Amino acid sequence: MMKYSIGYQLPDEFESVVDLCRDYHGSISNVYFSWADEKSGRLPLCSERDADAVKTVLLRELKEIRVMGKTLTLLLNANCYGEEAVSQAFRDRILFLCEYLKKEVDIGRVTTTSPFAADVISSHFRGEIKVIASVNMRVGTIRAMEQLSEYFDGFYMAKECNRDLKKIEELKAWCDRHGKALCILANSGCMPYCGFQTFHDNLVAHQGADSIIDDSWGGLPSPCHKYFRSMKKEDAMAYFLQGTWVRPEDTHYYEPYFSEMKLATRMHGRMRMIVGAYARGSYRSNLLDLTEPSFSRDLKGVVLDNTRVTKGFFEHILGCDKNCEVCDFCKKTAQNAAVIL
Repeated sequence: MMKYSIGYQLPDEFESVVDLCRDYHGSISNVYFSWADEKSGRLPLCSERDADAVKTVLLRELKEIRVMGKTLTLLLNANCYGEEAVSQAFRDRILFLCEYLKKEVDIGRVTTTSPFAADVISSHFRGEIKVIASVNMRVGTIRAMEQLSEYFDGFYMAKECNRDLKKIEELKAWCDRHGKALCILANSGCMPYCGFQTFHDNLVAHQGADSIIDDSWGGLPSPCHKYFRSMKKEDAMAYFLQGTWVRPEDTHYYEPYFSEMKLATRMHGRMRMIVGAYARGSYRSNLLDLTEPSFSRDLKGVVLDNTRVTKGFFEHILGCDKNCEVCDFCKKTAQNAAVIL
């Protein structure tokens, strides 16, 4: 049965990751987290001025999660670390943080976008902490894995590979032969081959609570969503269906290749809904809310009802040639599934 790695959010009056790990104990195997105000692939958990208080809460909850038998993964996956990227200061900070978290909560993995960070951690913690290449590195070929093999114990494959089982089989075979782990992110809201991704990832890496932002620019928080909103609704719905995400009902196709799937939940407003859907293997709600980020705000007044999706949808897209310019399968599927409010 597939297990899931979920992203950490600070607790509020409605939800906590500790409760989720307890309620879905048999389905959750790992929790990944960023450290307080440390840069990562999402906005920091807190501002620098709130860091001490947040670290206290974070450490307490991570200890509870670890006691439940879940493994823990530290994220050092910002797309840019600026002038510190290959510095002694960055090296020292990485080593201090990993040593501290290894001692306090027994982290088992680090996911990073930085070959420098990977080299530092793997050299110092060989056999103690596994280092995994972030999905944001877009590793989707054997050649890329060969290049990075010296630094990483495993790879989150590029999201664009998710719906190509032949490619996955090829990557998995190489990883098995070379003692590497192949990993997958199931519900990313990023569009395939998004032209904005590098800009967006860099934007997030340099953004914090006190960032100076031109709010008048319509490309915030992510330019791809501005593009999505500019499309006709029928085209936007089809475009969404052509994404990289995997429905909870279809995860069984991936069991020969993966024992764990990563769920994007660090900033999702309905984290319990996402975890519950994948744990059950069924989802009876709006597909636009399945991903992080969600697209339901971009298509206001439209629901893509998963229960109305064309039978054989996933089997079709696994076998199609991805020539979306001439194929109307996703557009017809969207028309069948759409509920106009």
